[in-house]
Amino acid sequence: MAGDSSLSSTQQVMVEEWTGSSSSKLSMTATICFSPSISRRRFDSHFKSARRHMLSAFVPEGFPSSVTPDYAPFQLWDSLQGLSTYIRTMLSTQALLSAIGVGEKSATVIGATFQWFLRDFTGMLGGIMFTFYQGSNLDSNAKMWRLVADLMNDLGMLMDLISPLFPSAFLFIVCLGSLSRSFTGVASGATRAALTQHFTLQDNAADISAKEGSQETVATMAGMAIGMFLARVTMGQSLAIWFSFLSLTIFHMYANYRAVRCLSLNTLNGERSSILLQNFMETGTVLSTQKVSSKEHVLPLWLNPWSSQSYKHLYKRIHLGVKVSSLNDAEIY
Repeated sequence: MAGDSSLSSTQQVMVEEWTGSSSSKLSMTATICFSPSISRRRFDSHFKSARRHMLSAFVPEGFPSSVTPDYAPFQLWDSLQGLSTYIRTMLSTQALLSAIGVGEKSATVIGATFQWFLRDFTGMLGGIMFTFYQGSNLDSNAKMWRLVADLMNDLGMLMDLISPLFPSAFLFIVCLGSLSRSFTGVASGATRAALTQHFTLQDNAADISAKEGSQETVATMAGMAIGMFLARVTMGQSLAIWFSFLSLTIFHMYANYRAVRCLSLNTLNGERSSILLQNFMETGTVLSTQKVSSKEHVLPLWLNPWSSQSYKHLYKRIHLGVKVSSLNDAEIY
């Protein structure tokens, strides 16, 4: 026992703590030495430690190696477009409440409640119909529907803002706006799930989704604060309200376009398959995901008809069960 005690008194055990996202970016942060008393040494400052803990609330564990390279630029532009959305929400909500009659003695509670109910009911019904017709198409065209969703949201906010200008058609206009935003809710939520699966590299989809929620919360709070200030400053000034709204809408559309353009999805849909195969047949080379994404159209062809002229499909649509009497001579032979 004495020998063991003497041996243990000369032994030294050191525990090292390292942090980093990859082997080339590791750095030692602390060591604990047992020899035989315990001593600890820190290698990073309190400022760096606090910054690391603060970032852990907004970026996934192991960032940036735990996500795809297009995660950071997409989240940056997505946060900026979200910020502009919440600022405009305050302006459109102010106009909507004014049109309903908030603050006026002649307005009745039951009348305002009925209008709000009909507005929400229309949106719910529209969401169900949109899911029925396009639900299975959202995964394969996540980039396109992500952009379309935000464009529809812009249209819905515009409807809310112009509703006070047409009192006789107020209910119809706000219902159209709610219908437009219902498409946004379905498409945005579904495509967000598809993009989260794309970003994950270490089975960390839940972590990515949670951190995206934190980022959106910060953008929401900042947007609401700025929006309240802007609504206060522009109150009663129609020109200033419209200038602010349209300027933010243009920026919102630009930020959304840049966000989806940052994405390099590594799955194939109809268009990406055609781009890949067409290039292979012409050059014998396989394009990278970045090159394919740069050639892919992010707007629907019905919104961008001139681009469809330069895009050649490698497949033809086949209709089964067509009546023979409906075919012309060219189709028969």
